[in-house]
Amino acid sequence: MTDGISMAMKDFGDLKSFRDRLKEEERLRAIEKAEREKRERIERENAATFRGAVKDVVQMPESDRYVWRPVQEAERLAARAPARPRTAAEETAAVLRESMLSDGFDVDGLLAEEPSLSWSAPGVGPDVVKRLRKRYWPVEDELDLHGLTRDLARRQVDAYLRKSSKRGVRCVRIIHGVGYGSAGGEPVLRGMLHSWLVQMAEVIAFVAAGRTDGGHGALIVLLRPALED
Repeated sequence: MTDGISMAMKDFGDLKSFRDRLKEEERLRAIEKAEREKRERIERENAATFRGAVKDVVQMPESDRYVWRPVQEAERLAARAPARPRTAAEETAAVLRESMLSDGFDVDGLLAEEPSLSWSAPGVGPDVVKRLRKRYWPVEDELDLHGLTRDLARRQVDAYLRKSSKRGVRCVRIIHGVGYGSAGGEPVLRGMLHSWLVQMAEVIAFVAAGRTDGGHGALIVLLRPALED
């Protein structure tokens, strides 16, 4: 009899313990559900606040203005900088090695309708060319190619513009002549010069010189330091 009562009490105790355990699990599930619903409500409120904040925002129109990134430009120039100052002979040899200007570069499609008018690098806005025509940037230096052979002129242009850009020169004049002294009286150097300039990273735009600057016998060339203004 006593054993039966003990067994019954034990079973009752186990049942109570099991019921208490179920209640605790149910309580924990309720707490977890309440916390989840709270998080979801906060997320919905934040989303609604954000949509309200940007409802009047409109997308900016695309611009063709060149955006200069000084960090990338500094890295590019640093990669080309020598570990120590070069001698004059080393500088000349380096320029010859680095020169990749092609005489046969197809430039016709890159220039305006009249090849002598103007050119600007991709990403450079038309306002840059307009200001260059109006001589917004004064000519700081010039290179005269009269009397030079094609190969010598190419080396001179490459070395001159690289050094000018490194020195911070913004605008230069390159005199190529009108070609009356060449075979057939054709302005050979002018066409070659167009082809060379569009291949150089230092050049961002050029226009034909005005009458007071040399007319069709010269180009006004804008270099990359002008973008730092």
